[in-house]
Amino acid sequence: MDKKTYYETSTKMESAGVNPAYVLGWQSGVLHNPKLEEQRVDDAYDAGYNDGLEGKTDGYTAWLQQ
Repeated sequence: MDKKTYYETSTKMESAGVNPAYVLGWQSGVLHNPKLEEQRVDDAYDAGYNDGLEGKTDGYTAWLQQ
């Protein structure tokens, strides 16, 4: 994924009010960072990490906060 897409997607998710754990997971997955320790991972982080690894830029809608 190129830097522009990474930046635009991150900004779009943060502006939309996506769960911060999902955003962090997505960013980590895109950059292929190691996952957080097991006790610090929740469902939102895990979903974001997996979407990031796959390069998905539209999976965040399920994690919008009210």
